[in-house]
Amino acid sequence: MEQIIIGSIIAFLVTFYAIPVIMKVADLKKLYDVPDERKIHKQPIPSLGGFGIFVGFAVALLLMLDFTQLAAMQYYFAAFLIIFFLGIKDDIVILSAQKKFVGQLLVAAILMFKAKLLITDMHGFFGITVITQEALRYCLTLFTIIVIVNAFNLIDGVDGLAGSLGLVSSSVFAIFFLMNKDYTYAAIGFALAASILAFLIYNFHPAKIFMGDTGSLMIGLVNTILVIHFIESANTASTYKLVATPALGFGILLLPLMDTLRVFGIRIFHGRSPFSPDRNHIHHILLDRGLNHRQVTLTLSTVSIALVVLSFVLQPIGTTYLILGLIGLFFLGILALYLTKPKPHLHVVKDEVKRNKVRLVSIYTEPAPAAVDEE
Repeated sequence: MEQIIIGSIIAFLVTFYAIPVIMKVADLKKLYDVPDERKIHKQPIPSLGGFGIFVGFAVALLLMLDFTQLAAMQYYFAAFLIIFFLGIKDDIVILSAQKKFVGQLLVAAILMFKAKLLITDMHGFFGITVITQEALRYCLTLFTIIVIVNAFNLIDGVDGLAGSLGLVSSSVFAIFFLMNKDYTYAAIGFALAASILAFLIYNFHPAKIFMGDTGSLMIGLVNTILVIHFIESANTASTYKLVATPALGFGILLLPLMDTLRVFGIRIFHGRSPFSPDRNHIHHILLDRGLNHRQVTLTLSTVSIALVVLSFVLQPIGTTYLILGLIGLFFLGILALYLTKPKPHLHVVKDEVKRNKVRLVSIYTEPAPAAVDEE
């Protein structure tokens, strides 16, 4: 327990004091996320905050964990390093989606074949219990790793959002592991949560720095490890046993997971790459409804916490009904957002430039500009 507390403090302090240094270096070297036509921010902002998250997280685990207590830990760190270098390269020089995907496949291979991190039991989902076919185990685990890693990367579109959702999920997993004396995984979860918390001090709206792919991919990877271990161990836990563990894991990560799968589906349906950019994410929908960055982040974080509580309360109904119910609830929420979309209204703005005796008339739809400048 002391190791977890000290490790969390170390993770928080290292990240907290590393971020200002990273911001200074990024400013000196002009390493910015430059705004364009599809980005929300209006001025260049450093995008290497994930470096600070990684350093705080890694230093805490290296100082506080005994790697001999968990043989898979060395392979976890190998995966962390690969995903770190993928992210840092993309944040600095831009990496193609294909190369990032190849790197993620390598990470998945390390986790599955070396760390033996596999989903082996569906706990009654559509009547499936233990997965006896080896190939099916690997396919399901690979799909899970790729989707979760990319989920946090793709939902990182509003100040503080990916960090807040990562803070919620990693904290929930960490608390559960701590309650069941699974201290190594609890330390992993709390170290990540502490690093994210320190980062959010600088990232909450208005953001002074972004986490970039380095941070979002790392948060996705760590949550992947935590959720798969949760699914495999929660129903045999020593103190607080759970049923419907796949559904509970799904509920904890519901917003980034379902938003990613929904957007992937829209892109594929329109004949585009699932990794092509657009403005179909849930945070874009909320921004279009008039919410600002802070309101979007707080709203989705609150919804995420509510879904976690709901999942734990409803777990007795079983894996299948709980997963289907959560999916239905998510799409009902999306439908409600689309149905409440405000209708555009035409505005006519007249402006006279007296000096040149020119009269200008502009017609546009909501949202209208606040005013038209006059000479």
